[in-house]
Amino acid sequence: MRTIGVSIAIPEPWGGQLQDLRAGFGDPLARAIPTHVTLLPPTEIAEDALDDVEAHLRAVAAAEHPFPMILRGTGTFRPTSPVVFIQVALGIPDCERLEEGVRAGPLTRELHFPYHPHVTVAHHLPDHVLDRAFDKLSGYEASFEVTGFSLYEHGDDAVWRPRRAFPFGG
Repeated sequence: MRTIGVSIAIPEPWGGQLQDLRAGFGDPLARAIPTHVTLLPPTEIAEDALDDVEAHLRAVAAAEHPFPMILRGTGTFRPTSPVVFIQVALGIPDCERLEEGVRAGPLTRELHFPYHPHVTVAHHLPDHVLDRAFDKLSGYEASFEVTGFSLYEHGDDAVWRPRRAFPFGG
């Protein structure tokens, strides 16, 4: 088995800035997880399923077109989950459509929580640190065009690495 995920990478300079901020809050996962909006959470697949998964993701991406995304302000999943995130202010319907397309076919699976596109900036940290992250980034804003998504694989070293990019329109 291998563990994969699918997400929209946050481009530079914003991806690196948010990763540095996440590290600055003391989040031990900051350098192991590239800054992203999840489309498929960590999912185990059989070793021999990767070709079918990649074919599925190519088909999903080929049917899509670039769209604008704006990240703005903070949100939290507390008390359900100790997470502070940057909100997707523009691009939510596009992310929902992508998530639905990705989480189909060979990647059909149930979710533990309803899908909510976001960018995690603090996770499993003490409440006072989560509060600081929430406050410090409350005025955050970034705007860019989403032109595709990527397949990531979880390594034996617990680092998520991009395996393949899937640009929209083929």
